[in-house]
Amino acid sequence: MTKPHRLVSPITALVLVLGTPVASWWLIGDLSNDEARRLAAEGVELDYAIRPVSLGPAGDRIVGVLACVGVVVALAWLLRATARRRLDPRWWWVLAPLVGAGVLVGLGWRVLTAGGIGANIGAGLMVIAGGPALAVLLTVAAVAAVRMRRPRRGPAASE
Repeated sequence: MTKPHRLVSPITALVLVLGTPVASWWLIGDLSNDEARRLAAEGVELDYAIRPVSLGPAGDRIVGVLACVGVVVALAWLLRATARRRLDPRWWWVLAPLVGAGVLVGLGWRVLTAGGIGANIGAGLMVIAGGPALAVLLTVAAVAAVRMRRPRRGPAASE
């Protein structure tokens, strides 16, 4: 009989997975080009694929720093748990694609909310290329999670 493969701290993994898009969004920063920023400063209304949401410079900084700290602490905690054999290393086959998907979501949000004059070609490219990449990452994570539920076979099952 094998032991169930549970994650040591689901809350820690949740902080890692949910904090990654916010941290990457903050670290990437506004992707509006210099010309668009100059025109916005002159009072010209910029075009957006999606209007950005902001809590103001201070609010955005607080949220971004908290997300970065949460991601770093959660990552360190999970790596420590793996090193101490309290976390099955196979969980990284679930967590790594979810973290990659989070980075992609943060980047996608910055591209889609970049201000410009005229069409935002980057937004279209992000949807065309980023959508399938996101689907692949989420599928890999889902398949890995389903495989974790299956009992182990072979010599490793007796551990």
